[in-house]
Amino acid sequence: MAINQEKDSEGPGRYTRFRESVRSNTFLDTTWRVGVFTVGATVLAAGLAMMVLPGPGFLGIIVGLGILATEFVWAQTALSKAKNAAERAKERALDPATRRRNMILAVIGGLLVAAALIAYLLIVGTDLPWNADWSKINTR
Repeated sequence: MAINQEKDSEGPGRYTRFRESVRSNTFLDTTWRVGVFTVGATVLAAGLAMMVLPGPGFLGIIVGLGILATEFVWAQTALSKAKNAAERAKERALDPATRRRNMILAVIGGLLVAAALIAYLLIVGTDLPWNADWSKINTR
């Protein structure tokens, strides 16, 4: 508590004073907001792209929304909703019954993949599918 009181007595921080000085000039404020929008939208778009490409997609989305939320209320709302959804997903994922079900499904899936691989190796051998001689296979 004493630390917070000391911070309050110091007055506004360096960033707050900087933003106030930028807001006082309409051209600088507009330029600043366009820059924040450009950077935030770029990071957000990269996060969305990483949902299908390799990379930390959720992190990119959250960071992009965080950048946009420094200047735009709609981004603050979206970030708040994303945080709430992530918290609910975390709670569901940590539920013991859900974890047990997911483990069982993962083991069954692994066993099915292993069985399919063994069946392929017994039928075709070690040849790759595009190099295999499929005419030798008995298909009664």
